Amino acid sequence: MKIGIASDHGGFEIKQVLKDRLEKQNYTIIDFGNFEINPGDDYPDFVVPLAKAVANNEVDRGIAVCGSGVGASIAANKIKGVRAGLVHDHYSAHQGVEDDNMNILCMGGRIVGVDKAIELATTFLEAEFSHAERHKRRLGKIEDCECQS
Repeated sequence: MKIGIASDHGGFEIKQVLKDRLEKQNYTIIDFGNFEINPGDDYPDFVVPLAKAVANNEVDRGIAVCGSGVGASIAANKIKGVRAGLVHDHYSAHQGVEDDNMNILCMGGRIVGVDKAIELATTFLEAEFSHAERHKRRLGKIEDCECQS
């Protein structure tokens, strides 16, 4: 599975650890930046290219980490076809995929520690969409919203 990963300065350290750990789990990692700690950087500069890559099927799923995870989630969800979820607990990391076909996991680098981030990322990546009719119906309604101005 090919995974895109992105962070700003608030998630840089966790992103670096996740990259290393996920590569050891045989995931192919595409890093969308940032590539150094820069307190003046802006999360959309890294999260939006990641989200576009997910939407265009250039990567299978994405992980975005900013200070709280909120900004990354908001930015990613502006891209049509992206279903990004802000997740800080184990249940939501798998349920978001199983029920809502979440394709980008967003986390707060100042909220979760490294061990929790690894747990959440692994849970997210191992989860599969259920394809239950009720979930597909709900996702269809969300897709209809994406076409409206």
